Amino acid sequence: MSVSFKTLDLNLLKVFDAVMEERSVLRASQKVALSQSAVSHSLARLREMLDDDLFVRTATGMQPTSRALAMAPLVREALRSLEAAVELPKFNPASSTKQFTLAANDFTTMVLASPLLSIIGREAPSIDLVIKPVTRIDLAEQIDLGRVDVAIGVFSAPPDRFRSSFLFEYDDVLIVSAKHKLAKLDKETFSELPLVVVSFGGEQEGAIGGFISERGLARRSEMYDRSALERALGDSDRPPRIAVSLPHFLALPALLEDSELAAIVPRPLANAFAARYPIATHELPYPTTPVEVRLLWHQRADGDPSHEWLHEILRRAAEPLRTSNASSQTAALNT
Repeated sequence: MSVSFKTLDLNLLKVFDAVMEERSVLRASQKVALSQSAVSHSLARLREMLDDDLFVRTATGMQPTSRALAMAPLVREALRSLEAAVELPKFNPASSTKQFTLAANDFTTMVLASPLLSIIGREAPSIDLVIKPVTRIDLAEQIDLGRVDVAIGVFSAPPDRFRSSFLFEYDDVLIVSAKHKLAKLDKETFSELPLVVVSFGGEQEGAIGGFISERGLARRSEMYDRSALERALGDSDRPPRIAVSLPHFLALPALLEDSELAAIVPRPLANAFAARYPIATHELPYPTTPVEVRLLWHQRADGDPSHEWLHEILRRAAEPLRTSNASSQTAALNT
């Protein structure tokens, strides 16, 4: 059957979008305020028009076909455009009950969550946050489908459909247990240390040059400057020993506590650890390239007052990191 947009009932697309988001006819019916039978009937009409099943019922929910996956971001963007066209944009954080979904790793969550929640508590006490692990999802797909409002991380040349904004910058330092007494660290002493690093996906998962690429979006997976480490010890008789590679940061304090291990971590995280745990921080005996942590969102959110507010409070939450990191790097250069 040929499809004519002129005769297409847009309510069918609203139902499609709801089922795509919820992966459940029941939850979709609640979302669009229709009965389950009405949602099922709408899906049947759309299936017939498009000559595709669109969704297949499985034990884990309604799974989309390839046609549905291709349609979903276009339908979502079209519906949001129509909504923006007929509704005046307005957002009052003090009374809003919106829920925002962020994607972040444990490092950025640890250093940003507390100041961010303080701002929300003062200015928007009824707004809720969902924080998804940026390392365990297809991030580009989640942003395309509108399931993630903003991602926080290190990205390389995002595709044109995404927008980004600088949040803060950091370099690497070394942390050890406070029990582990280290003198001023030179390359020879450093080369003898068993190192711990964090990598959010190895080469076997498609990482190239420390970045994983998904749907044109490349995000950093190796959370240390491997190139600087290899250059620094390139002439050493003892190449760097990566004793432990972890998929996350938060196990580090316990791992270091009663061991001779040393971990290469972002400077802001070292500061956060040192404030809570018996951790000592040392400057690395070689320079590392500063890394920019950025916000990333879909271009369709441009002009949305609620999203602009979210981006603004995230930048405000990161202000202490920008200030303290600049001071720390200056002090390191002078030592």
